[in-house]
Amino acid sequence: MRIVRLANFVAPRSGGLRTAMRALGEGYVAAGHEPVLVIPGLSPMDEHTEQGRVITLPGPVLPFSGGYRMLLNRRRLTALLDRLAPDRLEVSDRTTLRWTGAWARRHGVPSVMVSHESVAGLLGLAGRMLSGPAARLADTLNSRTARHYTTVVCTTDWAAREFERLGVANLMRVPLGVDLDLFSPDRRSVSLRDRYAAADEVLIVHCGRLSVEKKPERSIEAVAALRASGVPAVLVVAGDGPLRDRLARRAEGLPVVFTGFLHDRPALAALLATADVVLAPGPVETFGLAALEALACGTPVVVSASSALPEVVGDAGIAVVGEDFAAGVAGVLRWPVAARRAVARRRAQEFGWPAAVRGFLAAHGLPLTDPVVVA
Repeated sequence: MRIVRLANFVAPRSGGLRTAMRALGEGYVAAGHEPVLVIPGLSPMDEHTEQGRVITLPGPVLPFSGGYRMLLNRRRLTALLDRLAPDRLEVSDRTTLRWTGAWARRHGVPSVMVSHESVAGLLGLAGRMLSGPAARLADTLNSRTARHYTTVVCTTDWAAREFERLGVANLMRVPLGVDLDLFSPDRRSVSLRDRYAAADEVLIVHCGRLSVEKKPERSIEAVAALRASGVPAVLVVAGDGPLRDRLARRAEGLPVVFTGFLHDRPALAALLATADVVLAPGPVETFGLAALEALACGTPVVVSASSALPEVVGDAGIAVVGEDFAAGVAGVLRWPVAARRAVARRRAQEFGWPAAVRGFLAAHGLPLTDPVVVA
């Protein structure tokens, strides 16, 4: 089956969504299907890769996004869909690409919308509370999404709630996965730790895009609060985004290192495995793949209680209500080191890409006849 996948917010410096698209594509190939990923970029490209065919269409930069591009030319994308003649359509953007559900219906193509973001959560974040017009807008957008597609896939129960309360019937829950070989406690590096922290210091890592919805300033505030209370914490910020300059100014005088986006995934795995604690403070995360990668490396995670991450992290971390992430870090540090690292790894082992691929294929109504092996 030819599974055409459309996604915005996939770029050389993007993180979780890019990882998920690659792993799912490789799984589809391993299961005998023909995945075709269509993404925006600076110039047109057409490549054959391990995750299947990847087609790049020119798209404009989304203002204030830190470089993300969008598939906005409907005529060009429609012509491409007509040429590709998909057997299945999978869409990973609930905003500008939602119209493709109508295209799929007209052509008799079963379609899946993957809810990688919470409309209710983002509107609530922007407005400080979700009520009145904002709540009605979220409900309207979610209802239209459900009507436009054969199936809506959510990766957590938290993400599914905004659809469940509307009585959406065509809803499936399929957790994402993690590469348990790449992200492993074996990646822990003494030399890397020596680069960032002294022997008596606590090495904290923030891994994620530096954008408003991720709340990266909470990690810097946590380090400041920890040091003020006598905990010798240092912070490594792995990621890039539109807030980087502002965050660097806020971090002046604190032991904070900004690495930028780490293209080398083994290097990222080594950093996560070497950390004492990883922070994931975003309040509207619908899954949090970077947090799961940290757990796979044996590193506990402190997360926002208002996001889906408590559901993913389980007992391998601490969920913080409000802003006091320093208290969350202090709580983790009170756990015995060997025990907390073992619990983190065990939790991650409950998530694997083969299971995720099987779930996504089921959402497409495609039977799985052979085992799926995803590296």
